[in-house]
Amino acid sequence: MDLKATSFDVSDRIATIQLNRPHRGNAWTGRMHTEYRYLLEQADRDPSVRIILVTGSGDRFCVGGDSQALDGHSKSGSYDPGTAPDLVMPGETDFAPFREDFSYHFALKKPVIAAINGAAAGVGLVLACYADIRFAVPGAKLTTAHGPLNLPAEYGLSWLLPRLIGGSRAMELLISSRKFLTDEAHAIGLVHRLVSSEDLMAETRAYARDLIVRVSPESAYQSKRQTYLDFHRDIGAAVREANDLLNQMVKKPEYKEAIAAFLEKRPADWTKNDE
Repeated sequence: MDLKATSFDVSDRIATIQLNRPHRGNAWTGRMHTEYRYLLEQADRDPSVRIILVTGSGDRFCVGGDSQALDGHSKSGSYDPGTAPDLVMPGETDFAPFREDFSYHFALKKPVIAAINGAAAGVGLVLACYADIRFAVPGAKLTTAHGPLNLPAEYGLSWLLPRLIGGSRAMELLISSRKFLTDEAHAIGLVHRLVSSEDLMAETRAYARDLIVRVSPESAYQSKRQTYLDFHRDIGAAVREANDLLNQMVKKPEYKEAIAAFLEKRPADWTKNDE
């Protein structure tokens, strides 16, 4: 695919997807969404990739929907996402709720880390929330944005945000659509780590490399999958599947390598079992 609104790089087993419309604050468009989904699919299927990192170009993460597109919705009297009906659906497709816009993040096999390098509004905040882990620069503005535009909470954020920060805090942010800083987001647990703009990418990549070295690929995948599935089911189902997975995973060569590395006091070599 010819990339016009994003850029893509794979190095050190990390796939970096960068929203790349800095002249528009990386505002979201149908073209950007199309490219983003395509790149997620490429990264998730690439056996050399262990972590997916998402960030913005320039000094903003994503300021939300492009204003020209928003004006077009107003003039036409209908919402047009600007995407073709045959969009790529990233990730596994065995659980129907994960086959929707942005919820496809939950079906990816690889952890997704958002490096929030600046303002994130509307769909930009949605994108950040669907990442598994979030690093951010201090003092960046965040907002759900939809209230002043007479729009609903977008793309399932009304379902996701309460699960990330609790119902009461989420309700206030969703109803008010007020601007808040990444400092507050860190205090309430939405952002995992605040990092200076100069060090954001280096520290995020260092964190990703540590995961790659210490954590087995299957364990990372199953932990992610279990957590998102458990949002949808009861504790009994969660325990039963955990027990089933335990019985399956201890039989695999990755477990033997993990125990050998533990006993020999060395890092495990997860590449032994790469396809």
